[in-house]
Amino acid sequence: MEFKDYYATLGLERSATQDEIKRAYRKLARKYHPDVSKEPQAEARFKEVAEAYEALHDPEKRAAYDDIGRGPAGGQDFAPPPGWASGFEFSGKDGGIGAGMDRSDFFEALFGRQAGGARGPRAATHAPGGDHHAKVQIALEDAFTGATRTITLRLPVTDAQGRVAMQERKVEVAIPKGVRAGQHLRLAGQGGPGLGEGPAGDLYLEIVFKPHATFRADGRDVYFDLPLAPWEAALGATVSAPTPTGKVELTIPPGSAAGRKLRLKGRGLPGDPPGDLYAVLTIALPAADTDAAKQAYAELARGFQQFNPRVEAAS
Repeated sequence: MEFKDYYATLGLERSATQDEIKRAYRKLARKYHPDVSKEPQAEARFKEVAEAYEALHDPEKRAAYDDIGRGPAGGQDFAPPPGWASGFEFSGKDGGIGAGMDRSDFFEALFGRQAGGARGPRAATHAPGGDHHAKVQIALEDAFTGATRTITLRLPVTDAQGRVAMQERKVEVAIPKGVRAGQHLRLAGQGGPGLGEGPAGDLYLEIVFKPHATFRADGRDVYFDLPLAPWEAALGATVSAPTPTGKVELTIPPGSAAGRKLRLKGRGLPGDPPGDLYAVLTIALPAADTDAAKQAYAELARGFQQFNPRVEAAS
């Protein structure tokens, strides 16, 4: 995925004010509007300009974009770091100039659902507050047992001078047992304040699992790599294996190969039905770092003189 330099698209420095962003967009939108422009590839350029403006004219999106832009961000192989947006709270109050347009993969990867959701102008004296959205990272273990956690959110706000600052707040979240990555938790009344006597909006938290040293989740199923010695894989064995809720004894069938998946039914994320836990077998080779180890490998080679691991790969 290609990194989009939205400031360069509008011909601006990163220090540009909101007024400068607006003026640059209006100038380029007039130049490239497909209904009037005679410039080459005017429609494509107009979409690029509209997307850049949608990202930068909204203080919330601009703050998030500036945050990701502080890291390495060049070339065609850009991908947002895992959990980069965790804790950013979006009000969703701005539907975006490019509403209805196809946005780039880069834009969708950064903002996704937060790109739209406008409620429109409030004409009534009393009106409900807007719903807010944020991604939050939790430990995989919390999804197995359930937990209550205090999470810090950062909401970009604009002061009277038009400057963007990050406002932090803490919310207490009850994490239900069996919650999945991508699932949304609704915190009623925790969104934007209402107008007049209107009720506050809701806060929607999208669950993201923190990277785990051992386990990885896919829906309700959970996977982990289980290293085996060559003789354990060849002859079979009973080995101790980790699970998110404690160790178990796992039977390895004889003749197991690297990449084989052994299923522990119902030991994935809780649910109705629960997911499964999969041990993905890998083969760990002992180091030939002593005379005895080298001798053992030499005897193994003599015992398997007809074995050629490259025959299948070459055929």
